[in-house]
Amino acid sequence: MTFWRMLNREGRVGAVVLAALLLMALLAPWIAPGDPLAITGEPMLRPFASAAHILGTDRLGRDVLGGLLHGTRTTLLVACFSAAVALVVGSIVGTLAGYLGGLADTVLMRITDAFQTVPAFLLALAAISVTGPSVPTLIFAISLGTWTQAARVTRAEVLSLRERDFVAAARALGMRPLEIAFREVLPNAFGPAASLAAISVAAAILIEAALSFLGFGDPNRVTWGSMIAEGRTVLRAAPYLSIVPGIALVVTVLGAHLLGRGLSRTERLQP
Repeated sequence: MTFWRMLNREGRVGAVVLAALLLMALLAPWIAPGDPLAITGEPMLRPFASAAHILGTDRLGRDVLGGLLHGTRTTLLVACFSAAVALVVGSIVGTLAGYLGGLADTVLMRITDAFQTVPAFLLALAAISVTGPSVPTLIFAISLGTWTQAARVTRAEVLSLRERDFVAAARALGMRPLEIAFREVLPNAFGPAASLAAISVAAAILIEAALSFLGFGDPNRVTWGSMIAEGRTVLRAAPYLSIVPGIALVVTVLGAHLLGRGLSRTERLQP
């Protein structure tokens, strides 16, 4: 069964939206060549007022369409990598806690609880304040607060798998505990955690946009959050400066959410 046929209707809508955004990100250097932070026209041109600036320009004369397209690249880069890091870290922690049990389970789960009690945005904000804003530190900061859900889901799956016959057979063959955990148990427990990836991407997009809005994003890259923040200073005179990236942000998060719902429902329907 193909990935497309596995998805329900809302999952397919989300997949199409995210595929279109990915295509926009890949084609950004050709659709809007040059530096998106460069001044290319008159300030405050309204949308469709100039053929060279279809979505207008901001108060410094930077092209809004170019910023929107290049901002897609930054948003998807940070969101996908931070979700991947969170998924890997959470899966490792959940596997160790669920398979080893005892003291290891208690310690790892208490650490997970400690991270889970602090909102992910506040953790990311604290980490960025210490390390400074850049794309790698944004990825680290966002994943710092989003790995706990994957850890709990993986642990629950591992607890249900560690007493199965294939695990007992691996022990009889002389495999070491960690080898059994990561070679035999984790691949079978990874599916439910992987279905959280789209939800993690949506959360990462919102956190990255909020950090950029507050001025904690990478200053050398255009982001949707920074575009919204730039437009708020002239919100009455040029509302499009905040509305355009705001719509892009809503559509992206909605697409990721729909894909996540489709994946989770598919996972529940599997035997």
